[in-house]
Amino acid sequence: MTEKRRVFTAELRERAVRIVPETGKPIPEVAQDLEINETTLANRVSRARQAGNGRERPGHERGVGPAAGAGGLTRL
Repeated sequence: MTEKRRVFTAELRERAVRIVPETGKPIPEVAQDLEINETTLANRVSRARQAGNGRERPGHERGVGPAAGAGGLTRL
């Protein structure tokens, strides 16, 4: 017998995507905690970041840090 496919509300999907940057937990850990597929969560987080809806992890803001180079520090 096959399992019935679970359906997640839009609210749960949005909450799962927000948890990753807010807590700094890795995607596999959040997926396991919420009992959702890791790849699905990773895809949703990636799409949210590309759309600008996902915040960067603390300390990894755009234009700040080593990747920004010396020019990034002058804007602070």
